[in-house]
Amino acid sequence: MKRERLKALSFLVIAAVLWSVGGILIKLVEWNPIAIAGTRSGISAVVMYFYIRYNKKNGNSKKLFKLNKLKLIGACIYATTVILFVIGNKLTTAANVILLQYTAPIWVVILSGWILKEKVKLVDGACIFFVMMGMIMFFIGDLGTGKMLGNFISVLSGVALAGVVIMLKLQKEGTAVEMIFLGNCITLIVSIPFVLKSVPSMQSIVGLVLLGVFQLGISYILFAEAVPKVSAIEAIIIPVIEPLLNPVWVFICAGERPGQLALMGGIIVVLSIIFRSILESRTNRKMVMEQSR
Repeated sequence: MKRERLKALSFLVIAAVLWSVGGILIKLVEWNPIAIAGTRSGISAVVMYFYIRYNKKNGNSKKLFKLNKLKLIGACIYATTVILFVIGNKLTTAANVILLQYTAPIWVVILSGWILKEKVKLVDGACIFFVMMGMIMFFIGDLGTGKMLGNFISVLSGVALAGVVIMLKLQKEGTAVEMIFLGNCITLIVSIPFVLKSVPSMQSIVGLVLLGVFQLGISYILFAEAVPKVSAIEAIIIPVIEPLLNPVWVFICAGERPGQLALMGGIIVVLSIIFRSILESRTNRKMVMEQSR
């Protein structure tokens, strides 16, 4: 049990690292944002198809993909998250979008208690509070008023992201990746009118392949495999490190240094997540010891 949990937590961290390179890779692509989202999703769907096929083959399952109502709802919520994030980026500042989307932990607390019946601990509430404070400090220098509609859509994107986590928790064992695969297919279908309007450059195609394979494909396979093995709150809090890593890549690639307040905010977020993870591990260890007596 402990090994499975550690594996799941490491998957969440790796997924967040892969998501974080999106800010650098997206600069390689000059194209319509919805076309980018759809093409990226289409490429990631191919990666997931081969992963699902490999798993089914090893599991001796005759049917590659089983569609049900729960999976379809989750896929639609995932597609909504991806599309809303892209639209939000067009209507308000990037910092606003990231900060407002990462209100998702708050929505997960509300939804997990209601739908999953997971108890929210005091340490969870404290962790979310400090994470949000750290995020505000991190992005305060880049925040703008933006447009009200863009900010509202970004909040909806955060609600949808929370919904993705909840729906992944509700999937049957071994089928979570199938939900994301279907969601990527839906995103691709929605984007087809935008994809057909123009042809991307060779540099953009390289960027799209990297985004589809690594930033969305492999990352979401890891995320989907990890979520069922951890609490809903852990599944959304740990990936919060993603936006904090973006400036790291910018510093490595372009030499741009984040401000002092941003660094302090980032440290608060990381320490809050580490502190909560340590407390959770100790609690789980005590429970295992008590059960073994």
